[in-house]
Amino acid sequence: MPIKLPNDLPAFDVLQSEGVSVMSETQAARQDIRPLQIGLLNLMPKKIATETQFARLIGATPLQIDLTLIRMTEHQSKNTSQDHMEAFYSSFQDIKHRKFDGLIITGAPIEHLDFPDVSYWEEMVEVMNWTQTNVHSTFGVCWGGMAMINHFHDVDKHMLDAKAFGCFRHKRLDQGSPLLRGFSDDMVIPVSRWTEVRQDELNAAGLNTLLASDDTGPCLVQDDAHRALYVFNHFEYDRDTLKQEYDRDVANGTPINVPDNYYPDDDPSQTPQNRWRSHGHLLYGNWLNEIYQTTPYDMAMIGDT
Repeated sequence: MPIKLPNDLPAFDVLQSEGVSVMSETQAARQDIRPLQIGLLNLMPKKIATETQFARLIGATPLQIDLTLIRMTEHQSKNTSQDHMEAFYSSFQDIKHRKFDGLIITGAPIEHLDFPDVSYWEEMVEVMNWTQTNVHSTFGVCWGGMAMINHFHDVDKHMLDAKAFGCFRHKRLDQGSPLLRGFSDDMVIPVSRWTEVRQDELNAAGLNTLLASDDTGPCLVQDDAHRALYVFNHFEYDRDTLKQEYDRDVANGTPINVPDNYYPDDDPSQTPQNRWRSHGHLLYGNWLNEIYQTTPYDMAMIGDT
């Protein structure tokens, strides 16, 4: 089954050209089926690129997905047109009466700020508490995951001496997790962050780390008590996402190292290769399958104990 997207959303044509099965709202209305209701709270500046990346991953399963794009209510995007935001996004306050089978909370380029100093932190706390009554399973990505783990478990993020930037080898730590079904024992995952969470603090909080790197620490963490997953690295990245970040910093004169293990021969003049997409599809496909197997058919029951 395909992911249902508005015909004029930029991601529709991009994914269709890649062979991802997409369906218009008119086509979806003809099917007598309950699609999974998935929300994407998009906190990234480049909204269109981010919504396309996540739609690609969640649209590659046999399940019909109904994707709702969500924004923080008062925060105004400076990098995406207001026309796009008004056409395709709903504010959190406008959708908080609804229930969702799954919610993805993206990262945000605000790592240098303490959580309470983020302009929309008060509403973010409301969102995180709301997930416990209105969302069956929540997936926090990078800053989104760090915010959730801090809110629910008081686990801090720690600034790094240098940016963790590149493609790093990760190990599978839990051989029995259905979320890692089909995973290799060892894989490459893009990393781009100035902060980290520490394994000893995750252990003290009673959380289960599923994937980790010897170089960049914990990557994927399971929180059964809050029906949540936290991933601090970026399975969703396109082949050239790290290149765009690197080129931007070089152009701005911002000190930055060449992304580790990303370009062939570490040569920025060469074209990087995507070596993580298959594991990204596995992870998000496994997450959606677990939702499908466990979410109530009656959405009114989502969030009930």
